[in-house]
Amino acid sequence: MYSSRRSRSSISISQQRMMSHSMAGLSLEQQKMLYYIGVDVGTGSARACIIDSMGNILSLAERPIQREQLKPNFITQSSQEIWQSVCHCVKSVVRDSGVPREKIHGIGFDATCSLVVVEEGSDKEVAVGPDFYNTDQNIILWMDHRAIDETAQINATGDKCLKYVGGQMSVEMEIPKIKWLKNHLPDDKFKKCKFFDLADYLTFKASGKETRSFCSTACKQGLLPVGVEGSTEGWSRDFLNEIGLEELIEDDFRRIGGSVTNSDKGKNFLSAGEFIGAIDETVAEELGLSNHCVVGSGVIDAYAGWVGTVAARTDVPIPALTKSDQDKVGIDRATGRLAAVAGTSTCHIAMSRDPIFVDGVWGPYRDVMANKFWCAEGGQSCTGALLAHVLTTHPAYTELSQLADAASVSKFDYLNSRLEMLAQQQKARSVVHLARHLFFYGDYHGNRSPIADSSMRAAIIGQSMDNSIDDLALMYLGACEFIAQQTRQIVEKMTASGHDMSTIFMSGGQCRNGLLMRLLADCTGLPIVIPRYIDAAVVFGSALLGAVASESFDISGTKSALSVSRKSSIAGDMSHNTQGKKSAMSKFGNFGGDDLPSPYTAPSATASTAQIASTVGFPFPTADEGHHYDDQFDETEEGGSELNFKAQSKWKKDMEDRMKGRSSDNGDTMWNVMYNMTGGGKVVQPCPDDNPDRMLLNTKYKIFLDMAETQRKYRQMVDEVEK
Repeated sequence: MYSSRRSRSSISISQQRMMSHSMAGLSLEQQKMLYYIGVDVGTGSARACIIDSMGNILSLAERPIQREQLKPNFITQSSQEIWQSVCHCVKSVVRDSGVPREKIHGIGFDATCSLVVVEEGSDKEVAVGPDFYNTDQNIILWMDHRAIDETAQINATGDKCLKYVGGQMSVEMEIPKIKWLKNHLPDDKFKKCKFFDLADYLTFKASGKETRSFCSTACKQGLLPVGVEGSTEGWSRDFLNEIGLEELIEDDFRRIGGSVTNSDKGKNFLSAGEFIGAIDETVAEELGLSNHCVVGSGVIDAYAGWVGTVAARTDVPIPALTKSDQDKVGIDRATGRLAAVAGTSTCHIAMSRDPIFVDGVWGPYRDVMANKFWCAEGGQSCTGALLAHVLTTHPAYTELSQLADAASVSKFDYLNSRLEMLAQQQKARSVVHLARHLFFYGDYHGNRSPIADSSMRAAIIGQSMDNSIDDLALMYLGACEFIAQQTRQIVEKMTASGHDMSTIFMSGGQCRNGLLMRLLADCTGLPIVIPRYIDAAVVFGSALLGAVASESFDISGTKSALSVSRKSSIAGDMSHNTQGKKSAMSKFGNFGGDDLPSPYTAPSATASTAQIASTVGFPFPTADEGHHYDDQFDETEEGGSELNFKAQSKWKKDMEDRMKGRSSDNGDTMWNVMYNMTGGGKVVQPCPDDNPDRMLLNTKYKIFLDMAETQRKYRQMVDEVEK
């Protein structure tokens, strides 16, 4: 056993991959299809999916993870538990999909921006408190707010790195947490600590390499890529000294990943999906993978949502997107596309060619997604949480639950139907017209963007003593309108600062809410694109990172993973393991297969969150794609498309030309993976400008802005008296 393993590991990755392409007993189409794993670690669960090289999700698994809160503001997790959950999920999707492990060529990771602490040398877990004896709890969760004093001290320095995190660090970022640990860890334990962002820790576990991502370090730890503000090492010695973290400087910043320019360790800071290395052989066994699978650089979870959505083809042309794409090539096409990753809260991520500073918006961050490109990150502190709060605190909530259960629909779908019925009963022009005199401002949990004021709170004008289910429906409508109006405020602020927004690419369960999607389109005036993987856009994005790592390796080492036939369907490819496929289908719904009509559900709150639909293997043709590699595909009678030899050569040559003379390929490899594998999306177009609902919403937007400004003015007036 040992000698066999030793012999296998001595074979190069390229040789192993060539072997996997010639496995006996597989058809030509089966040999061409490759597969990739995505791992997403959220606040409450770990997920994994497996996709094929056409971007179809074949299987999805999820496992809950715990968090401990022994004191208010102290929230911790276990890296051991998280890793065990990751292993469980990856093994499950490999098993349920029936895909041979030798054909899985890449794995990508995303995670919450939480701080992992381990001991140097041994990599054993370090207890992060408040119980300093429980080493199992070695992660300070992103939402942990223990480091309030340390955050204030850091922000008081006014260091230049703060300019790139919205002017000040958040208590949820990782440098304040590290400073808190220095102040509170017992004895000399701090000097023995090594620190990782969770996504970087996962790639470290998978590859054995301490490579860090620009996404984690630039967005949450204050790193400035070389050349930004005169940075020569990435980390600022002056800044770390000034805030009392001089230990992090020792030995070329070894505790936080080293300096960006340390050539002795190779390229140890990477953009999203860049090739880190082959998976560690022991870890491959833990995950149920082969040891020629490669690991891609990870990202913060919201950024995986960006990866999984912004390259979507659309079911109808979007003229603004067509115009925006003119004369753009590769990853540059992602500029002007805003990703809105919605859940409990919503993150708004936009890419630009140049640094654009926006008050109240984090960033700009360079290199996080692609070399020399910049990202900005806005956000709403509660969106899904807001809707849940409005429903559960209303006196009619119990009645709503009973009525929705009786109708076998979700609460949101019931409310949407109720509003339609009210509009008919009152002979109202539309549902929007019902709330014409209700003015709802919903910053219950403070404001992240663009006001960036944690003291902001909610205000409602127009309430009555009505406690009926109809009143609940109107309050819910007001909350949806608030989410849409605040999104408009963020978009307008970013646009005024220099971003050119043409389209919003949504992800998350809120996409199913037709009312909310319509309000987003009409308030912002922008088309809303809903992805095919509504619930799995983030973990799908991570799988694309695995494909990017594999593709990057293949371009420099072997044949291109994406330069294969796109004609074969999942049904044909998986015929060697019908039982495995049936198992995956019964558990997770239909993930592809024979030529089916596009299964996108029009945004509907009734759609099951357990069902993740997939398009067939070919993307929607759109009018805005003509000059971007579309001549690569020869359409077949069955509706599939096959990459011809001439197109292969052109694609490879274009990629090779772009990579010449670059330290990185500027993200074009990632764009090609995203563009070819993301598939289609459904478009919700805004109504015309002169539509009565648009005109009403425009007027109410002015009131929305006034409500925000007025509450700050009132608060200041009171504070002046209280002084």
